[in-house]
Amino acid sequence: MDHLNSTSSPTNQSDLSSIFTDHVLPPFYFVICMVGFFLNGLAAFIFIRVPSDSGLVVYLKNMVVADLLMLSTFPFRMAAQLGLGGWRLHVVICRYTAVLFYSSMYIGILFMGFISLERYIKIVRHASSSSPSCRSRFGGLTLPHLLQSVGFARVLAFLTWSLLLLSVLPNVVLTSGEANETNYKNCMKLKTELGVQWHKVSNFFCIGLFWLTLLVLAFCYTSISCRVYQSYRRVRCNNSNINSTVCHKLHRSIFSLLVVFFICFVPYHVCRVPYTLSQMPESGFSQHSRFVLFQLKEGMLFLSALNVCLDPVIYVLMCQNFRESLLRKLSGRERRRSLTTAQSLSRVNLRGEETRSGDMEGRRGDETQEDQVPFHKKT
Repeated sequence: MDHLNSTSSPTNQSDLSSIFTDHVLPPFYFVICMVGFFLNGLAAFIFIRVPSDSGLVVYLKNMVVADLLMLSTFPFRMAAQLGLGGWRLHVVICRYTAVLFYSSMYIGILFMGFISLERYIKIVRHASSSSPSCRSRFGGLTLPHLLQSVGFARVLAFLTWSLLLLSVLPNVVLTSGEANETNYKNCMKLKTELGVQWHKVSNFFCIGLFWLTLLVLAFCYTSISCRVYQSYRRVRCNNSNINSTVCHKLHRSIFSLLVVFFICFVPYHVCRVPYTLSQMPESGFSQHSRFVLFQLKEGMLFLSALNVCLDPVIYVLMCQNFRESLLRKLSGRERRRSLTTAQSLSRVNLRGEETRSGDMEGRRGDETQEDQVPFHKKT
């Protein structure tokens, strides 16, 4: 294959491209871009009308914002993969949109971790929230209640956005090398020496955040699973069909987030570390290893991007206010459609009745005229 026999710089990303990255992935990105814009646009429209009356709603709203920011980078990626925009578009991607893409992804990952903590506190720790040892000095609120409060969730969201943006902003500033038609596809060559080191540090920092979030999810959902299973056994012993249904719905809504997390983010981060190391100068990776790692990274990155289409499922299953608002919106549209159809049918029926009544009056008029014709006797 040409990309393996090339004698150019082993870090030149153009040598790592293939039919898979240049022709297979762009149509799939286009599909998830269209579907993602529709679903997240609808989610944003619904969430505007949902009051932020709990920490869960605050975290979900921030996830919608992160997904919309990630979606805004897809057109640039698709255009570059299709060879549009020239080398200057690749420079824009290296300096700006790639940074925005990864920042949005890790912000979404962190908010998934916050949601799992909120659910853990609500389901597992709620029973012990009345214990005197749990009392905080913030207005007499217990610590679990404080962690679930809207104010705490907003502060935590602000700190999360600030921390991630400050950590990745130098990647924009330090990608200041002179770009030309020979180095535009290799983002590492556009960075200064400090930029290369910061890129490595920020990458490992974000990867560390992911694995920390994974541990939090594993702990929280193991505890939640045990509590839900205990509740399920208890309601089975009581032969309560209603409570059993509630347990099933709770189990389904909670673990939807865990399924999305493992499908979208775990495969990518398994291959992220070796790929990042292969990008470093004098890393010792062969050209074949770089090519394989690049293909794996691009494929797993697509799974991470698929997150923008799966997150709305989490909103529907986890947030009752969102679900009810969505159902009201859909039912209202159906009622308007049914009303419009009924009005159209009534107009048709009315016109039909008017036509029939007109015909009957016409026939009665003809009969009246026939009755009024005089009888002439023959002479």
